[in-house]
Amino acid sequence: MAKVLKAKEHDIGGLNVKRVLPHQEKRMVGPFVFFDQMGPNSFPAGQGINVRPHPHIGLSTLTYLFDGSILHRDSLGNNLEIRPGDVNWMTSGKGITHSERESFEVRANPHSISGLQCWVALPEAMAEIEPSFNHVKKNQLPHITHEGVMMRLVVGEAYGLSSPVKTYSPMFYIDVVASKGSVIKRPHPEQETAIFTICGEVTVNGETFGTNEFILLEPGDSEITLASDGRFIMLGGDKF
Repeated sequence: MAKVLKAKEHDIGGLNVKRVLPHQEKRMVGPFVFFDQMGPNSFPAGQGINVRPHPHIGLSTLTYLFDGSILHRDSLGNNLEIRPGDVNWMTSGKGITHSERESFEVRANPHSISGLQCWVALPEAMAEIEPSFNHVKKNQLPHITHEGVMMRLVVGEAYGLSSPVKTYSPMFYIDVVASKGSVIKRPHPEQETAIFTICGEVTVNGETFGTNEFILLEPGDSEITLASDGRFIMLGGDKF
């Protein structure tokens, strides 16, 4: 039976974060070692995100937004905004420092933020590679559209498609929007898989799950059915 992993709440630089992974019942799903839901938060003019410069080593960081924008700066000299549907993929390797704030224009007006951030483990042999940063626009990501289902492959490989984001181990991260009654096949049954419901309800092996639930699939769970119109993230990869 699929299992729901409960999140713990944290505040990081004025941003409310619900952290699911690592969890006492499941530390990782494939290479995904941290899974954070950022927001949704709303800010008045003059306030916002203020995640000060901090270091990362030995992993990749995936940032994917549903609403708002984040201004990313790092020690490689990158300085850009990520917007909903785009991908920030930062590989720290032997070390990188970055900050997450907002542009002047965003901070000057009431605004909101909502999205997900994951830390992805690097294979041991690659833990100290040179740091790198990859920003990919949403229109460069593979899409699937058929019979009430829209899917965007954010990173990795699934359904015969491959994301342009450079990864270092077998994995997938898919944004799914679908109408009630739609059935989504699990892309790699042999890989560890979880789904996170952004809105609506889904059914897995006869059990229904609601909004903002992180659901760990069992090896025999082969498909997800939409119990209502909804949206969810499906992620996973080879077990570490």
